[in-house]
Amino acid sequence: MLLLIDAGNTRIKWALAAPSAASGHWLASGAVTHEQLGTLAGAWQRLPISTVLLSNVAGETIGTRLRAMLPVAPHDFRSQPALAGVRNGYREPAQLGCDRFAAAIGAHALAPGQAVIVANCGTATTIDAVTADGVFLGGMILPGLGLMASSLAKNTALLPQIADAAPLPAGFADNTADAILSGCLAAQAGAIERAVRMHGAGACLLSGGAAPRIAQALALPFRLVDNIVMIGLQTAARTLDLGETHA
Repeated sequence: MLLLIDAGNTRIKWALAAPSAASGHWLASGAVTHEQLGTLAGAWQRLPISTVLLSNVAGETIGTRLRAMLPVAPHDFRSQPALAGVRNGYREPAQLGCDRFAAAIGAHALAPGQAVIVANCGTATTIDAVTADGVFLGGMILPGLGLMASSLAKNTALLPQIADAAPLPAGFADNTADAILSGCLAAQAGAIERAVRMHGAGACLLSGGAAPRIAQALALPFRLVDNIVMIGLQTAARTLDLGETHA
């Protein structure tokens, strides 16, 4: 069985898939924060894992800890000039974040033959463009919804901290907390809408923890996708020579 791991800036997401399974069809999956990383060892030891594909943007320390608890040595997923039907148009292809490349592969697989914008809304919000024939053009990176709101609250005198579960404001806010959230939502949604217009996209895919909140502020059609990076990894795994590895 294939274990897919998306080690992000805040959480570690994983999924176990049969080699022939359709994208997004997993036998088991989960997610933990970096602080909860140690709990994964026990979970993974009970799974029939023969191959691991790891996308890591969380840094060397997290990567080392992950490797130590895996039953087999992982294959590192890296950005390449071309893979799984997607051509990497970044100026220096290897410098593209591997999570963004995986998300682009996932988006192209989910919206074949369409110009697509894929927005991954986590700690940072990444908004990337893929052409109908699979060329990754590049994109935008901005602070994620939570980071944007907390940065404003922390660095401006007397402004409140916005809770993750704060209700979405309707229209023009009549209090400071709602005004902060409303402004941050407008910035996130506006960037996505601008990208869709610039690209002439026929599909807009949203993923990430903040995607459901940002989706409510969008004034265009969209599709919510759970774990777009994982879907990209699963799609890429079919074209990579992974084989079975041993610790």
